Amino acid sequence: MRTIHWLGVAVLLGVSLHLCAQTPAVAATQLDGRAPAVLPGAGLAQHDFVYSGESHDRRIFIVRGGKIVWSYDDAAGKGEISDMVALANGNILYAHQFGVTEITPDKKVVWSYDAPAGHEIHTAVPIGSEHVLFIMNGDPGAVVRVVNTTTGATEKEFPLDVKQPVSVHGQFRHARLTAAGTLLVAHMAQDKVVEYDSDGHALWSFPASGPWSADPQANGDVLITDRLGVREVTRRGDTLWSWTPADAPGYKFASLQEARRLANGNTVINNWVNEWTKNADNAPGAVQAIEVTPARKIVWALREWTPPNDLGPATSIQFLDQPGATAIEAVHFGDLH
Repeated sequence: MRTIHWLGVAVLLGVSLHLCAQTPAVAATQLDGRAPAVLPGAGLAQHDFVYSGESHDRRIFIVRGGKIVWSYDDAAGKGEISDMVALANGNILYAHQFGVTEITPDKKVVWSYDAPAGHEIHTAVPIGSEHVLFIMNGDPGAVVRVVNTTTGATEKEFPLDVKQPVSVHGQFRHARLTAAGTLLVAHMAQDKVVEYDSDGHALWSFPASGPWSADPQANGDVLITDRLGVREVTRRGDTLWSWTPADAPGYKFASLQEARRLANGNTVINNWVNEWTKNADNAPGAVQAIEVTPARKIVWALREWTPPNDLGPATSIQFLDQPGATAIEAVHFGDLH
């Protein structure tokens, strides 16, 4: 990293350097115009977090104290990791397109659910210690389903409206439970976010452009990430705060997927690159996440693409240094706890 910083300084001073002293990947990272050579913040040491991303490889990482302290590679699986949460007991629950799996810290599978043929699962969240809620994309039969992980029984289910003609892969991404026991669903294909009660009744809806995620806030607002950027909206439909890529000159973003509000009021926005679509914006080297203040100043940018810290594309980031970070199970959905 020290070499990267000095290269950035030398370029700014107009000094001619021989890039052959660096790997091609590092040189491209600095000079391809997608981000400044020297980034704000403390790199991996800025936060403790769990990280995963939609990729050819199904990998999950835990970063503590500026180092990758744990990693998992689902080499035998199929699909892509679209959602992931770390649980209070140290287990990790992740949705990987063709199923949902829970693993222990020693990487043993303790529960799994396989999607039937023609269906996909891109989001999953725990309810207490014995239930998992997930959305199953499908044609026909896109549903919200809650399964008891101890008995295997489906204890709650309701259908979701989908765009016609049906394209299963793009129907839904993230869903999150609110403190009120309702469910926020990002209808990616239908350009809207909808809040449902536990019986499947729509309570609230807000337009969005291909929304990937809708994160409930402690004040009752919703933080929506879509193709345009990030917005914090009230249930009345007022936009209290917003960010777009135009607020980050010097940075290029291929695809925004999640945004997380930190306890200090800052917002972390991730930037996914698509390994299936080959172009300059989707090559390794872009920043994987930025942290911005309420005034939209970037105070941290994450860019880790080279071994031993190659994190790969960013889809889900859960911050372990935040209050209640691993109490995600402490929610309810209607009468299910």
